Order: sequence, then C-alpha cells, then structure tokens
Amino acid sequence: MAVDAKSVKELRERTGAGMLDCKKALEEAGGDLNKAVEILREKGLSAAANKAGRAATEGVVESYIHAGGRIGVLVEINCETDFVGKTDQFKDFARDIAMQIAAAAPRFVRREEVPAEELEKEKEILRAQALNEGKPEKIVDKMVEGRINKYYEEHVLLEQAFIKDPDKTISNLLNEKVSTIGENISIRRFVRYELGEGLEKKVDNFVEEVMAQVKQ
Repeated sequence: MAVDAKSVKELRERTGAGMLDCKKALEEAGGDLNKAVEILREKGLSAAANKAGRAATEGVVESYIHAGGRIGVLVEINCETDFVGKTDQFKDFARDIAMQIAAAAPRFVRREEVPAEELEKEKEILRAQALNEGKPEKIVDKMVEGRINKYYEEHVLLEQAFIKDPDKTISNLLNEKVSTIGENISIRRFVRYELGEGLEKKVDNFVEEVMAQVKQ
C-alpha cells in the first residue's frame, strides 16, 4: 500500500531508521505505525534496538510531588553518559515519566516484571468472566489474550498511553528519545506513594489533576 510522507517522517523520528527502511516497514505493516516499529526492531534497523544492549549506568533519579503533597514519585532513568544525563531534553523526559507514574499509577516498568502467579490468577478470572458472559468455549482463550493485553496497558508503565499524547505509548516515547538523544536509555525502577494509600478514602481523578497542573 502507498504510505504518506508524514507517516514515514514520524516512524523515522521514533526509530532513527533510514527513510527507505521506514517506508518499506510501513508498507509491510499496512500503515500501522506501531507494527512498523516492531518490524524495524525485528530486522535490527531501529536505532533504538541497536542501542538497547549498550550499558546505561548514568542518568538521574527524578522526583515529582503532586500539588498538596498527596502523591510522590521517585523514578530512576539511566543513560550512557553523565553529559546526556544533565541535558534539558533528558531531564524533561525524566520529568514526563515521573508525572506519568503519578497520574496513571503503574505497578511495573515492563510486562516481564509481572509475577507469573498474578498473571495466571488474572487469566483465570478473565476466563471465568468470559464464560459467565456466555461466550463460546472456542473463542474464550482469544478473548482472554486480548483482555490480558488491556491488563498490561493498565498496569505496565511502558505499555501505558502517554498522558500528554495518548496516541503513543511510553515505550514509543522512550524509543523516540533513544533515537533523538543517541544513547541507550532505560527506565530502571520507580516508587510511588499516595497519601492514605490502603485506607478508605474518596476516589479522585489524579490524571485530570496532574494534567491540569501541566497546563498551568
């Protein structure tokens, strides 16, 4: 299929791959940007993929305190050199990630961190839900797989929609920064504290509150 120049440019910005490679990947992916990113990574043509194995031991521990001190986040983000770790672009990225964690409350950085027993328990619950909805047995497993992906999108930081641009995931954002900054970047770990967590309290929409503060 024919692909437009805008899509090719966006894919190149995300991956750092060549224009022709981006065009071919988009054609193979039927115009799907996220699928095209994966195709380039699989072929080793993505700059982000090529840098992924390089040691990243510098960086920053970024903090974010939500207005009123009700939510606090610490996140460690690594890069390869101290120079990059001190740049405004890297610091802005770290700040965005800290705010993402405050607003969207992920529990894990990547899906591999989800405990196997928790994942199996979730699958059992989702399977029971599908059967209770009267879904045919033969399609239940596919439904569970789709709902597990939703589970990842809710609980895994790299798979969450970016609060400032829901059309991209945090993984997309990370790959963009790797390509533009030119170093391997890794979100290593984070902690998130919420005032009164575990205690009975009213539910607030923290995404709206955090985004309102961003726009100020």
